[in-house]
Amino acid sequence: MTNETTNLPPKTCSIERLVTLESDVEKVLLGQKTATRRNGRYADIGEIMELKGQSFIVNNVYNQSLGELKEEHAKQEGFQSVEEYKQSILSYHPGMPWLPTMTVWVHEFTPVKV
Repeated sequence: MTNETTNLPPKTCSIERLVTLESDVEKVLLGQKTATRRNGRYADIGEIMELKGQSFIVNNVYNQSLGELKEEHAKQEGFQSVEEYKQSILSYHPGMPWLPTMTVWVHEFTPVKV
């Protein structure tokens, strides 16, 4: 691990809460979603997330501002575009502003190979 990953702040939630929406769970299981952005840190690098009997390892955790989001980040989230991702997030959080300076925690994961 790099120094940056070992100096992460404490988690604000547990990994069990990282991916909870049924539509997101399905995207992860189908390999269409390989990252989740949250307003807090839900997992440590190397931690295992279990979804419907399948295991996924968290490979990276880092901060990112909403203004830094690119199409490839939206695709990690299982969307075709940043705008599609943005509209999805705003639909889950009515009244939440989409501020380019707002930072989120990115949790990237891959299936655990058996």
